[in-house]
Amino acid sequence: MERDQTTTERLQKLIAHISALTESGELHWERQQGSAHRYARWNNNLLILGPADVDDERLPRYLFVTPFDSPNCIEVNSEDPVLGSVVLNLFSKVDAATRNQSAVDPFSLDSATLDRLIP
Repeated sequence: MERDQTTTERLQKLIAHISALTESGELHWERQQGSAHRYARWNNNLLILGPADVDDERLPRYLFVTPFDSPNCIEVNSEDPVLGSVVLNLFSKVDAATRNQSAVDPFSLDSATLDRLIP
């Protein structure tokens, strides 16, 4: 994907910020049950990093960011010639932060969710 230098720099800043929040523990990632992905909620956005549970280090990794209130999204993958290394760096930090977590199902329904939808 072709992009201008300003956009690339802004993406680098975004990934560095997500990485710093991950390292400090301010951004909490979850292991998705039945999936090779990690996800987090941040600033009304869903962040997905994946695939994580794959031993083949040559397999491309990606960061996908989408707002909860919009169909817009951003995706950067490890094969990007400029940003690939920062995606892999983020992947390493998220993998370390979630390595010993139990997997959860982010799509499971609970009473509170149903109560909001069906009073």
